[in-house]
Amino acid sequence: MVKKAKILKTEWLYQVRITVNQETSDALRRNERIGVSGDLYQIAETHGTVPICTYDGFYNYCKEAEESGIEKYSLYDWTKKTIEDPVKKEKHLKSFAFYWGDEQVYEKNIAQSLHDDLLNL
Repeated sequence: MVKKAKILKTEWLYQVRITVNQETSDALRRNERIGVSGDLYQIAETHGTVPICTYDGFYNYCKEAEESGIEKYSLYDWTKKTIEDPVKKEKHLKSFAFYWGDEQVYEKNIAQSLHDDLLNL
């Protein structure tokens, strides 16, 4: 007897990230809406997103893992090493991912539209 294999159709999900200078990073992390940070917040809100500092996201992931039990968090060791490495910490403090609601990844049309508006900035 021959069985047909089911082909699973998967849909790609996307995340938009940007790298900014120290001044803009500080303003974004303080939720200041002035200058470039204000422009970034305005673009983000237009698309139903919010810029989240990558370092802060990593830090919060580790904190949650430590409170809930690290064995449930498969990326804990890698993430913890990343936030403790001074060079990587500096890099990720200037990196921001746009979350769509509570979602870190989203459909291509959302990412593409957000990306296009960011390019215009």
